[in-house]
Amino acid sequence: MNLSEAAFRAVANLTVHKLRSALTMLGMIFGVGAVIAMLAIGAGAERQAMETIGKMGLQNVLVRTREFRPDELAEIRKKSPGLALRDAAGIEEAVPGVEFVGTRVKIDPWKIWTPEGRSEGKLQGVSHRHDLLFPLPLAEGRFLSAEDERTFAQVAVIGADVRRDLFGAAAALGRDLKVNDTWLTVVGVLAPSFEGGETASGAGAAARDVYVPVTTVLRKFDRDPQDSPLTELIVRLQPSASPRRAAAGVAALLDRLHGGAADYDLVVPEALLEQSRKTQRLFSVVMGCIAGISLLVGGIGIMNIMLATVLERTREIGVRRALGARRKDIRFQFVLEAFALSSVGGLLGMVAGIVIARVVAAAAGWPTIVTAWSLVLSTGVAAAVGLSSGLYPAVRAANLDPIEALRYE
Repeated sequence: MNLSEAAFRAVANLTVHKLRSALTMLGMIFGVGAVIAMLAIGAGAERQAMETIGKMGLQNVLVRTREFRPDELAEIRKKSPGLALRDAAGIEEAVPGVEFVGTRVKIDPWKIWTPEGRSEGKLQGVSHRHDLLFPLPLAEGRFLSAEDERTFAQVAVIGADVRRDLFGAAAALGRDLKVNDTWLTVVGVLAPSFEGGETASGAGAAARDVYVPVTTVLRKFDRDPQDSPLTELIVRLQPSASPRRAAAGVAALLDRLHGGAADYDLVVPEALLEQSRKTQRLFSVVMGCIAGISLLVGGIGIMNIMLATVLERTREIGVRRALGARRKDIRFQFVLEAFALSSVGGLLGMVAGIVIARVVAAAAGWPTIVTAWSLVLSTGVAAAVGLSSGLYPAVRAANLDPIEALRYE
């Protein structure tokens, strides 16, 4: 019996019992669909985590002020004033491997105003090196300079949405805007297509930000005296420096400067990246095991149906053997039928997995990535499960005694 004839017989035998064949394939459909969907969700989560950590900068060490209850904060301030410019200067001077330290302070202003309009957004006091840490493409003008920072200049770089709200279609450069009670002159406008996304500080889209020299914010904007002067320090390391070693040096220095008060959190993106990869590997293993169980259940279903089919077709097997069919022909026929069930189920499961991944991405806003290797892996495993599940029934059919098979009713 050649392959084409065996394939034709396999399809014909499976279509005799359409509902049974369809129900048998459900196990493979669910198993393959689960494998593809879980791998797609895992790959999407991994990419999102990598992008978030990447925006922090793998050669950066982040120092963030810690939140406290009012009663706790009063006790902390007896020991430490919080993150301040002196901390940035000390880290640049004393910690080996540090290239420079960026500073940031965030304020939620109650008013961003011009005579032409109002806007909502965040005021961010940053150092003049901020655009080296987090690239901010400009549509007009310039970014903040070292001279602005040194002279407490009342200047601002605004996001595209803030520009539109305050000035409409008119020119913004050189115009004045008022943030709370302080007037600022616009020296730069961010590109309208730029969205900052989640940066190291968790800031929202930069289109709604107003960037001002950090020294200007500290001197000319009212803030709660118990608040930490700075919200965040971004320590940029030299390419050859070890982030973990530098982080240890930063922590030791800040402990001395802050009188031992634990009023800051230290974040090492490189360590976060390694931890994220370990978590992702564990997630992939667990999800793979769950999906593998689904495929195993599908394989058991195929084996069960093929054993029932052998019993149903015992007389047919006897007739074929009496007419000259060899054991390997019978064995090949049943293996091919099992393979057909698993292959068709695998292809349908592949479609189901892609659909599930797309539905999850649309409904939950969770990114999913269907990769070529996940499709090959899932369908390949499905085919292998089908072959192994059909092997025992095929051997059992081939070993039937022809005379006994002909007598079977």
